[in-house]
Amino acid sequence: MKTRVSAERVRERVAIVRERVAEALERSGRGPDEARILIASKYYEPEQIAMLVEAGIDLLGENRSEDLIRKQETFGDAFEWHFIGHLQRRKARDVVGRVDLIHSVDSARLIEELARRAPQDGVDVLIQVNVSGEESKYGVLEDEIEGLLRAAADPVGKVRVRGFMTIAPLVEDPEDVRYVFSKLRTIRDRLKADWAPHFDLSELSMGMSGDYVVAVEEGATLVRIGRTIIEEDGP
Repeated sequence: MKTRVSAERVRERVAIVRERVAEALERSGRGPDEARILIASKYYEPEQIAMLVEAGIDLLGENRSEDLIRKQETFGDAFEWHFIGHLQRRKARDVVGRVDLIHSVDSARLIEELARRAPQDGVDVLIQVNVSGEESKYGVLEDEIEGLLRAAADPVGKVRVRGFMTIAPLVEDPEDVRYVFSKLRTIRDRLKADWAPHFDLSELSMGMSGDYVVAVEEGATLVRIGRTIIEEDGP
């Protein structure tokens, strides 16, 4: 695949995203280090991933276990790796031990499989919540979250829930999905005190290329940026 933009342009676009995240953090009264940029690397060929290294990106998220393994063989410790795609139980063994965080846990059976596969020091996960209620999206509904938290709490320490993830509907105006991000933050805040003995629930993975600014304003700690860095029109 031919590289679509130069390394210089990639650096410029990464800088724009960083600036917008910083401004959103300031507007929301948060510290400058309270949201991280994750690049969804399924859109990127190896030469483009190399450009991300040059641009100072240190966090990649993969959607498929096969691509995760292939890219790790090339780039290894150049990045912190997360898994952001839908995870099938049969693929759990290929992901556990390779990533620092799994964003997409959505069933008690998957939690059981992750606990079975977890290394001695456990595995960190986010529970995916379908805030908008769209049938086409993975994730649990609000009233199902605590069932998954209970499943993860036993055995203690094997599956650590670090927080929550959601995917908002695709819209032209990001303001139309602000409620999604606000609601997930509210859910997290409501559960945090009760579950503090078990989980810190500090992470909110929400917001993508078209709506990440609004997501940061509403409390996102991780934003997932896709192909906007390498497309011709930029972010």
